[in-house]
Amino acid sequence: MKTYFRVNFFALVFLFFGLIGCQETKRELSDSDIVNAKIDSLINEMTLVEKVNMIHGSSSFTSGGVERLGIPELVMSDGPHGVRHEHGRDWSKDEDVLDSGTYLPTGTALAATWNPDLGYEFGKVLGSEAKFRGKDIILGPGLNIIRTPLNGRNFEYMTEDPYLNSKMVVGYVKGVQDQGIAACAKHYIANNQEFERNQVNIEMSDRAFREIYLPGFKAAVQEGEVLSVMGAYNKFRGEYCNQNEFLLKDILKGELGFKGLVMSDWNALDNTLKAVKNGLDIEMGTDLGMLPNPEYGKFFMGDTVVTLVENGVVEESVIDEKVRRILRVMYKINKFSERTPGAYNTKTHQQTAYNVAKEAIVLLKNDGLLPINKNNAKKIAVIGANADWKHAGAGGSSQVKAYYEVTPLEGITNFLAKNVDVQFSQGYEITKDGGVNTSLITEAVSNAKKADISILIIGWVHGYSDDWNDNAFDAEGIDKHSMKLPFGQDELIKSVLVANPNTVVVLVGGAPIDMTEWVGSAKGIIQAWYGGMEGGNALAEVIFGDVNPSGKLPMTFPKKLEDSPAHTLGEYPGEDLVMNYNEGIFVGYRYFDTYEVEPEFAFGHGLSYTTFDYSDISIEKSEGNVKVSLSLTNSGDVAGGEVVQVYVKDTESSLERPEKELKGFKKVFLNSGETQTIEITLNNEAFRYYDDTKSEWVLEPGKFEILVGSSSRDIRLSGDVEM
Repeated sequence: MKTYFRVNFFALVFLFFGLIGCQETKRELSDSDIVNAKIDSLINEMTLVEKVNMIHGSSSFTSGGVERLGIPELVMSDGPHGVRHEHGRDWSKDEDVLDSGTYLPTGTALAATWNPDLGYEFGKVLGSEAKFRGKDIILGPGLNIIRTPLNGRNFEYMTEDPYLNSKMVVGYVKGVQDQGIAACAKHYIANNQEFERNQVNIEMSDRAFREIYLPGFKAAVQEGEVLSVMGAYNKFRGEYCNQNEFLLKDILKGELGFKGLVMSDWNALDNTLKAVKNGLDIEMGTDLGMLPNPEYGKFFMGDTVVTLVENGVVEESVIDEKVRRILRVMYKINKFSERTPGAYNTKTHQQTAYNVAKEAIVLLKNDGLLPINKNNAKKIAVIGANADWKHAGAGGSSQVKAYYEVTPLEGITNFLAKNVDVQFSQGYEITKDGGVNTSLITEAVSNAKKADISILIIGWVHGYSDDWNDNAFDAEGIDKHSMKLPFGQDELIKSVLVANPNTVVVLVGGAPIDMTEWVGSAKGIIQAWYGGMEGGNALAEVIFGDVNPSGKLPMTFPKKLEDSPAHTLGEYPGEDLVMNYNEGIFVGYRYFDTYEVEPEFAFGHGLSYTTFDYSDISIEKSEGNVKVSLSLTNSGDVAGGEVVQVYVKDTESSLERPEKELKGFKKVFLNSGETQTIEITLNNEAFRYYDDTKSEWVLEPGKFEILVGSSSRDIRLSGDVEM
C-alpha cells in the first residue's frame, strides 16, 4: 500500500509539472498565434492598393503605412555609427531640432577592439538614440568584407575576416534590437567597391561566397536574429542583388531561414517583376522620390505591381507575404504599442564612444618612443591637418551631426593642460586636387626642429564639404586611386622625421596606406581610425600612457597596393563592368600567409606597453569539440589587454586551403604579473571547408595544427589534433 501511494504521488507530481509545462507552451504559442492572427486580420482588411503602398518608400526615409487601419509608416535612419541628422520628407536638413547624436567610432575601429561585448554596447547606443528620435530601423551594421584597400566605404565595414566579422556583428545587432529597434545588416552581398557600384557584376566561386562573404550575414540572421537586411547596389552573377532570386529566396529566406524584411538600397532596382517575385519586400528611394512633387506610386514596386496582380501575372499572396514580413517586424519593435523611452546623447553613450575608441587604437610600431612622458617634454609640435579636422559630418550616408567631436589636437591640448607648450602646424592642405603646399611643410619642419617631441597626425579624410561628391577619400560613392597619401603627406612625413626623429606618426582613416617611403625611419606609429566624438581624448591618453593600447588590426596592411590579393590574383576595377574574384578564398591574411607575401603589418597585429607570455598549451577533444587551454601572463610593468588568437591549419586536404584561418579569439585584461588560464572551444565548423565540387561542407579526417598567437604572423604556441 505504501509503495502504491509513493508511485502515484510521484506520478501526480510529474503530471502537475507537466501540466504547468504544457500551459507555459500554450501561453508562448498563444502569444505568437495572437500576433499572427492580428497580422492576418490586417492583411485581410487591406485593399490591394493599400498592400502595395506598404512595399515601397513614402518619403526619403519612410515606407508606406495604411492610415485607415492604424498601420503607421516605417521610419528608417542611417547609419552604422550614429543616427543621421533629421530631415523632412525630402532630403533637406531640419533646423533647430534635437539631432546632434552620439558619434561612435566607425566600423573598422569597432572591429579593431576585437571585443564582442563592446559590439553590444555600441549597438545599444544606436538603438537607444534611434528610439529617442522616433526611428524604427537603424541602417547598420555594414558587413561587407574588406577586399581591396581602395574601397571608399571600408571605414563603414569591419574586417577582411569572416570569423571576426561574425563575432562582432552579433553583439551589435542584439544591442540595437534589445532597445526595441530593428537593425539592418547591409549591403547583401559583395559591395566591396564603390567604383561603378550601380553597374558592376560580381563573379565569385561558391566556395568564396560561402567561406568568405556570407558568414557575417549568416551570423546576423541565425545568431543575432536581425530583423532587416538591405541588398547591395551591385550585380551578383549577372543579376542585381535586390532582385536576385539566388541571394534573396534561395539563400537568405530559404537556407538561412530569415524571417524579417528585405529592403533595397536607395535607387537600386531596374525590374519590377524580378524584384516582386524574387524576394524583395520594400523598395526604397528612387529618383522619383527626389522630385519637387514626388511620385512614390511610380516606384518599381508601386502602381505597376497593382497592375501585375490585377492582370494575373503576380499572385496577390506574393504581396501578402511581403506585407506579413513588414508587419511581423512592426510587432517585434512594438510599433503598435507604447515603447519605452530612448535616451539622447547621455554621458553613458559618450562613455561607450570613448571605450570603443580607446580599445580600437592600434600601436603598430614602437622603438621605445611611446608612451611619451609628459613631464620630460616641455614643447610638443602637433602637425597635420587631420589633427584639427572633424569627420562626423561627411563620408556619405553614414554622416552624423555630432553633439561634439574632440579632435586629436583638442585631445592632446586638453590632456596636457598648460603644463606643456603645444604648437600646431597644419602641414598640408586638404584640397580636391590633392596637391602639395610646400610652404606648410616648411612651417611644420621649423616647428618640429624646435620641439622635444613631434606628433604627426596624417592619413585619409572623409571629405571637406557636406556634398559627398566632393569627398575624394574614404567616402561613399567613390574609391581611392591608390594607397599613396594625398596632399604631399609623404613629403611632409619624411621631412619632419629628419627634422625631429622623436616623432610619433598617427594614422587617421578606415583603410591601410602605403608607408614604404618612411616606415623604417619612424620610431612610433599609431593607427587611430576614425575615433568618433571621443577619439581625440582616447588618442591623447594612449600617446601619454594613461591608456595602454589593446587594439589589433582587423585587416592586413600591405606594403603596397600590388601586394593585395584583389590586385594580384583577382581583378580590380574589373573589365567591361565585370569583376572576377579570382583570388577566391585567399582574401587578406589567407593570401599573405599562404603565398608568403610579407605585409607591412599583419592581420591581428597590435603592440602594447607591456609584454605577454604564452605557455602551457593543452588541446583536448571531447564530443566533437576541441578545447584549447593555455596560460597567459602579463610579464611587463603595467596593466594591459591582449587578444589571444586561435588559428587552425589543415595539414592535408583534397582542395587547397589557406595556411591558417582564424577560428577563435578572446580579449583579456591582466594586471602586471597576473596570470590567467584562457580556454577557447572550437566546434566542428572550425575544421570544415566548403567543397564546391560536391556543393557541401566537408570535414576531412586527419591532422590539424592549432596555432595560438598575438597575430597571424606572431604564433606563440602550437599543437596537433586528429579529427
